[in-house]
Amino acid sequence: MRKVIGIGETVLDIIFKNDQPTAAIPGGSVFNALISLGRCGVNAAFISETGNDRVGRTIIDFLRKNGVDAKCVNVYPDSKSPISLAFLNEQNDAEYIFYKDHPNDRLEFTFPDVQPDDIVLFGSYYAVNPVIRPQVMGFLDYARQHGAILYYDVNFRAAHKSEVMRLTPNILENLELADVVRGSNEDFEVMFRKSDPDVIYRTQIAFYTHNFICTQGAKPVELRGEGNLRKQYAVPLSSGVVSTIGAGDNFNAGFAYGLIRYGITRDMIVNGLSEQQWDQLIGCAQQFSAEVCKSINNSVSPDFGQSMAEEMKNEK
Repeated sequence: MRKVIGIGETVLDIIFKNDQPTAAIPGGSVFNALISLGRCGVNAAFISETGNDRVGRTIIDFLRKNGVDAKCVNVYPDSKSPISLAFLNEQNDAEYIFYKDHPNDRLEFTFPDVQPDDIVLFGSYYAVNPVIRPQVMGFLDYARQHGAILYYDVNFRAAHKSEVMRLTPNILENLELADVVRGSNEDFEVMFRKSDPDVIYRTQIAFYTHNFICTQGAKPVELRGEGNLRKQYAVPLSSGVVSTIGAGDNFNAGFAYGLIRYGITRDMIVNGLSEQQWDQLIGCAQQFSAEVCKSINNSVSPDFGQSMAEEMKNEK
């Protein structure tokens, strides 16, 4: 059975509305995607780190309860787990403040089993952090050698803008490894001071991979693919948006789900997907993204996951 392996940070998101805390939810960019995939019955595993405290135990328990293999989550005995404060504005978009107490980051894990056409999700600052770069790069290289599909969500926050020059070599290595690259126009504005998808693709991405997805909030999703494929996907109008915190993370989850549901392999991606295959993948990604915005949670609901699991089963 194909599986999705995520590597990324764990954090407890404390969510504020009107400056009052309304929820505390385990999170992290790749973490959120893995929880959604676990709820959809996808074979999922997570590589990460957490502190040896109540928050860390809650995070690991949350992974297991949602069907995600947590054996590769390293617990630091003398550290506190990271916390983030997410302040929702009137549009329910979030502004973040992060608190982290890992004075000696040293990601330690045994590589999970990786088979051809398994999917590896990676991204955010975790994927470029110089302190753990050797371990992250070692795993990504290992996964590539074993025939996995590497999906890179750059997810580069403005908080790290001052580090762009220092981190550029790591960013470029990630682009070179990736089979598919996704980012928001805001990410690329921070990283490259560019926001036009065509300019970003031509000047920053195409040299490394031809499979590029640029999301732009409520504006259309821009796709660039092998064979000069160029397409826009309108973002469905959605009423009752409660929170956009997990929208991008669950776009990634839906894309990974689509790869498995529709039997899309790495060779198919390398040789160029058809427009119909891209339509299926982006359709799944947008479906997951829209679903997560309906609640304060960072991942799709268990009921939605069950329905997606049944649809995948019926597809086969």
